[in-house]
Amino acid sequence: MTLTNITGVARSEGDPRVEHKGPSSMSGADRLSRALGWFSVGLGIAELVAPGRLARALGLEGKEGLIRAYGARELASAVPTLSIDKPIGLGARIGGDALDLATLATALGRDNPKRHNAAIATALVVGITVLDIVAYTGVKAAHRRSEGDDRDYTDRSGFPRGAQASRGLARKDFDIPPDYRAEGTVADALPMLTS
Repeated sequence: MTLTNITGVARSEGDPRVEHKGPSSMSGADRLSRALGWFSVGLGIAELVAPGRLARALGLEGKEGLIRAYGARELASAVPTLSIDKPIGLGARIGGDALDLATLATALGRDNPKRHNAAIATALVVGITVLDIVAYTGVKAAHRRSEGDDRDYTDRSGFPRGAQASRGLARKDFDIPPDYRAEGTVADALPMLTS
């Protein structure tokens, strides 16, 4: 079942039916950003719910509070990443990746029996960081206006068929009750001012 069919479930009788949706205005960078935002949601929930398991798996025992704080940070950066403020969220993700890498670097020592897991996690974070940077630069480039790209909207009226076609439609299509009809002009209703 496609999304256009699902949207019909919530429509009131008489509402127009969505026959098909048009092409998406989202760029590849926007789609990557959305995927990274949902990844942040998943990772943030995992870090909030199971910080002890993650700490044990990486050899970071005693840092459960830090992992939980990183989970909150992930969720906080997911919100703008999933909104129209993608560059802000992606920038926060890149900063968070740097913190993650610094924390994981402490687990790569020879004295850590789980350093192999920490090395794998470090490689994954490096890969995610590259994706975050690609998404950040792509979103910034896709939504940047170049110098002198002042858009001119003076030819637009805001009316679907133009302003001229919209004039008088209310009078033609509706019976206006007599007590709503204005007689005369505004000037007739104003008191005479003497100088």
